[in-house]
Amino acid sequence: MRRKDHVQQVIDQWRREAPGLDRSPFGVIGRIARLARLLEAELEPVFMTHGLNGGEFDVLAALRRVGRPYRLTPTELSTALIVTSGGMTKRLKMLEGRGLVRRERDLHDGRSTTVSLTPQGKRLVDATLAEHTSNEERLLSGLSTK
Repeated sequence: MRRKDHVQQVIDQWRREAPGLDRSPFGVIGRIARLARLLEAELEPVFMTHGLNGGEFDVLAALRRVGRPYRLTPTELSTALIVTSGGMTKRLKMLEGRGLVRRERDLHDGRSTTVSLTPQGKRLVDATLAEHTSNEERLLSGLSTK
């Protein structure tokens, strides 16, 4: 007999308490949400050893992976990372204050700004990326390819 996970227990409770309720999305969404929380708890310590949090790492990594000159607009970053403009502004302010990114007026459109990775930011994201990749490999090592 298979052991029930927490999400299945919740589904069973709702089946009992609200039998007319369509519970079909609960299993998928509930498990994805729980997995996201569990993964975050495993990923954040690597970022913290480098003085970052996951959101800050995401910004640095997004800039790094676009290639030279490692530059995007705040809107491009917000879209790529699925973060509100206010949330992105907060991240950029923190990273800029630590010398990891630089915000400058766009040379082609004076109303817009660009965000670029500084040499210090590039060194930090490269160092963090190696450990982050190893950590993700560790987390997936128990899974089969089948």
